[in-house]
Amino acid sequence: MFKKIISAMLITSLLLLPSCRRIDGNEADTLPDSGPIDSATVTTGYDESDDDTTVPESIATDTTFDDIETEDETEAETEKITEAETEAVTTPVTEEIKDSGEYIGTLYTRGQLDAMDKTKNGYGPGVQFDSDNRPYGATNAQTKYEKYNVAFIAPQDNNIYLTFDLGYENGYTEKILDVLKDKDAKGVFFATLSYCKSNPHIVKRIIDEGHVLGNHSVSHLSMPTLSLDRMEYEIMEMHNYIYSSYGYTMTLFRPPMGEFSVQSLALTQSLGYKTVHWSFAYYDYDTANQPEHSAALTKVTGAAHGGAIYLLHAVSETNTAILPEVIDSFRASGYTVALYK
Repeated sequence: MFKKIISAMLITSLLLLPSCRRIDGNEADTLPDSGPIDSATVTTGYDESDDDTTVPESIATDTTFDDIETEDETEAETEKITEAETEAVTTPVTEEIKDSGEYIGTLYTRGQLDAMDKTKNGYGPGVQFDSDNRPYGATNAQTKYEKYNVAFIAPQDNNIYLTFDLGYENGYTEKILDVLKDKDAKGVFFATLSYCKSNPHIVKRIIDEGHVLGNHSVSHLSMPTLSLDRMEYEIMEMHNYIYSSYGYTMTLFRPPMGEFSVQSLALTQSLGYKTVHWSFAYYDYDTANQPEHSAALTKVTGAAHGGAIYLLHAVSETNTAILPEVIDSFRASGYTVALYK
């Protein structure tokens, strides 16, 4: 009740600002300054030489990464939104979020967001670990950006969280769901809008079987390279589609490629979302060059740590094959495969 009262007070105070109104993906016919979405602007993947990406020194030093995330996009979206230069960014669109008592975002005005750091940061948890096998890249980033309601790694306990990214369907997602059902385990599935439109039966199954459906944006573009209006569109157009189609309220957002800025984190927070990165990922996304099963099993299970957020791509044949043993190994080591919310 207290959360609801505080939430209502925050929302009411924002709505009283004279410049506020909802920026809705369906109400106008011009795009913000990032321009129309077409096949040339949709992110189609990231460099296979994934060891070349470095993290800012403020997050981790002397680390390299073999785990940067993406998906290939199979269709471009052409929805358009209004550029609203003087308007405040709004709270979540649905009344269900506002009334749930679970809204924990900080409400920033447009002016505050405009003034925030727009520097694009790449991310990977790194290859240096503490005595509990927790990667320093993840723990350092968590400390630095935690106030923006973000998770690079979860609190240190016996829980491990499985998350799967869905950019296109490669015939394995339902097999992964079968494994999770058989093992009585739950996961988070971060999906793009094109994926959800192309695979409604899988989306429905994810929701119906008690997993969390996460928001992975409309177009899989790098969030910190976009205008505020376009960033809001990328999150809320997806949000509104899922709510109107399934009556399901999304609350977790994974930024494409893991790229972010202080501004993009703050905007995501103001929309009532939690940004979820990861503390483990590996080279599993190249469908033409899948990891060998036993080596992948050793790598995945050997990285286990309390509060781990695993990023696994659902297009991977290897992930699908080793998932039962991965879950069994985690549990045998004393971990609980928990559902991240």
